[in-house]
Amino acid sequence: MTAGAPETERTDRFGHPRGLWVLSGTELWDRISFHGMQAMLVLYMAGELLKPGRIEHVVGFDRYRATVEWVTGPLSAQALATQTFGLYVAFLTFFPLIGGWIGDRWTSRRTAVTLGALLMTAGHFSLAFDESFLLALLFLILGAGLLRGNLKAQIKTLYAEGDRRLADAFQVYSFVVNFGAFIAPIATGTVAKYYGWHAGFALAGVGMLIGLVVYLIGSRHLPADRAKRQAVVRSKLTSRERQNVMGLVMMWPVSLCFWTAQAQIWNVYNLWVRDHVDLTVGNFEVPVPWMQSLDGLAPALFIPLVVWHWRRQARRGTEPDIFTKIGIGCVIFAGAVVWLAAAPLAANADGLAPLLWPVMFHLISNFGAVYFSPVMLALWASRAPASWRGTLLGVETLSASAASLISGYMGGWYEKMAPSHFWLINAMIVGGAGLAVLALRKPLTRYFGPEEAMPEPDGQT
Repeated sequence: MTAGAPETERTDRFGHPRGLWVLSGTELWDRISFHGMQAMLVLYMAGELLKPGRIEHVVGFDRYRATVEWVTGPLSAQALATQTFGLYVAFLTFFPLIGGWIGDRWTSRRTAVTLGALLMTAGHFSLAFDESFLLALLFLILGAGLLRGNLKAQIKTLYAEGDRRLADAFQVYSFVVNFGAFIAPIATGTVAKYYGWHAGFALAGVGMLIGLVVYLIGSRHLPADRAKRQAVVRSKLTSRERQNVMGLVMMWPVSLCFWTAQAQIWNVYNLWVRDHVDLTVGNFEVPVPWMQSLDGLAPALFIPLVVWHWRRQARRGTEPDIFTKIGIGCVIFAGAVVWLAAAPLAANADGLAPLLWPVMFHLISNFGAVYFSPVMLALWASRAPASWRGTLLGVETLSASAASLISGYMGGWYEKMAPSHFWLINAMIVGGAGLAVLALRKPLTRYFGPEEAMPEPDGQT
């Protein structure tokens, strides 16, 4: 066992503490439930829920629509669907900041994760009924805030300061997350296709319940966790810690640009696939949500290869620094979005691109995401002061929250411009961020410097 690792963690499995597999297993089922619902939500709203005869049944929707259109102006059903999805994901990714703060200051992380899982389960099951649609989204937002704001923050406590395995741990975590994202759209999309949207949403709720059971059973492998009101004396941040915090804040716009492009793949992209891709294979029509499953399969294939490649480079002394990896990831993702813009070049007589086109997009974009997402998480987790780790990881998720608001607003452009122009705008956003990081990688490396030991306060997870 690595010196300085938590005393509660005495055995490793596959080279990592057992607690990592508990946290990853919990996140697996969270993502199966979340991505299963996410792959269906815009299609469900635009195709059924927002149509006359259905929308009148949703409690409070008239007031909600009036509030949204007071800001945006009148919206078509499709534009309202993309706007609603953008708001939902924005709030869902914002609330981990609140949930992490609660875990840092008020409750134990275990209590917060348990309550969050229960709220998310209630939200998924509430989506099975038109009347409780808005209430379901509220439950999911609050639950995700508590669960995600306190789950990832526990990974760092499993490793001693300077442990090289920490970066790999976030790759493992990302692998599991993406494996869940692969399974979910296939399972829920198939159920929704043959048994209806509500049955698909209910299946997502079952997945979240399983995740809670995994966490509770495996919690014995996690470091001791107690309510913060019982203990923790917090010292002021050192000058090094304050510098790290400022550096992380400077990196935040890079995450914003990446997630702005990625958020469109959860949002407008589903409508683009529905309208601009030939989904027929023989006599079978591929369900649109299945395409989202590739966002899980591709990283599951790439992550082991990328980690092996980095380790090989490390032995030779040629492994790219963390900022080079982040920049490369953004540029590759931008190239994938340009590929979407080029789809008309391969369109058939009906104006539909071949199914291979979005498949290639997912392969290229996720290769970039493997370089970006877990590496950025490792940067924030390793440089955040221990007593603020949950809160600062919540700040990092604010980039996805803000990006979702932007993507919802940009979704209104989609009906007013050619799809190719829409995708090129997104490519410029993420590609510009990547080029900026690559240009500034040496100053950024000097600013952050080598990681210094930052001891964990007793009982803090």
